[in-house]
Amino acid sequence: MAKRKSKTLRIRDSEERKAIIDESRPRSWYRDAAGGVRRDLDPREFAAIVQGTDGVLWVDIDVDSRHQHALLEKVFQFHPLSVEDTLSPDGRVKYEEYPTYGIVVVRAVRFMSETDDPYDIETFNLWCFIGRNFVVTVHGPHAPGVEATMDRLGRSAELLERGAGRLAHQILDATVDAYFPIVEQVDEFVDGLEERVFVSFEQDALRDIFSVKRLVLGLRRHLSPMREVFNVLQSRPNPFLHPETQLYYRDVYDHVIRLNESLDTYRDLLSSTMDSYLTQISNRMGLVTKGLTVVATLSVPFVVVSGMWGMNFRDVPLSDWPHGFWVMLAAQLGLGIALIWVLRRRGWL
Repeated sequence: MAKRKSKTLRIRDSEERKAIIDESRPRSWYRDAAGGVRRDLDPREFAAIVQGTDGVLWVDIDVDSRHQHALLEKVFQFHPLSVEDTLSPDGRVKYEEYPTYGIVVVRAVRFMSETDDPYDIETFNLWCFIGRNFVVTVHGPHAPGVEATMDRLGRSAELLERGAGRLAHQILDATVDAYFPIVEQVDEFVDGLEERVFVSFEQDALRDIFSVKRLVLGLRRHLSPMREVFNVLQSRPNPFLHPETQLYYRDVYDHVIRLNESLDTYRDLLSSTMDSYLTQISNRMGLVTKGLTVVATLSVPFVVVSGMWGMNFRDVPLSDWPHGFWVMLAAQLGLGIALIWVLRRRGWL
């Protein structure tokens, strides 16, 4: 019985050690000079590969894993300032160069499927370290560009043959492309605004306009600084990117420009639509006020005349005349119509 219990404890300890090792081992791809491709290398191999010049290495670091994050400084020997940047989830978008690598910080985005709000998004930073023969990506639990590139490498490892610069381009391009589905959803919303505002005049349209406008402004705030980052990557001499590789970054720069221009257009359309909606509310209020004014104008003669002839005096004119009621009713209607005619003549109605 004691032996069985001891064996069970050894198995449990072995499983726990394996789980710790798996947690400390980041996802990685490596293509050596001979063309061989390996996945999920032992972290102890990273330093030798980075110090060499052959092959292409991609290491994907989970920023929430303390063991994986420690590799940035201990194995790759990145500058402490750039390592510190990866701990700031709201750090600014930028590109910086160091002697042995460059770091690109971009803002990634995804839809929040966990909520009922169709315009709820989550944004987060993606840090991409680019060296002469390596790429290191650092991110949190979500990274659409990284996952898309991982899927592509799973189908074909040809991308690793093109070098670290092209691999980084693929990751950053997929990260920027994740904005397009969100912009397309904004476009569909804007297309349906005309009918909702001018035809059916839905009461909840204003709330949706505010929500989408807030979404557009948020996307624009994240995309605007990325324009300068990719402009630097595609136009300025870079020790880690060959000139022919920089041509591919020009395509990403064009995507960022197109997204910014689309968001500017949607922002203007939403602002003008919101102004039109508020103007419609004002016009409808004016129509209601006009109707109430007509009713009030017609009721004034009835109130005045009825008040005068309803006083408790013994001798009231026409009180003893058999047709006095009809005469007073006609006089009241005539006064009301005359008042409305005067108001319309003056342009007040």
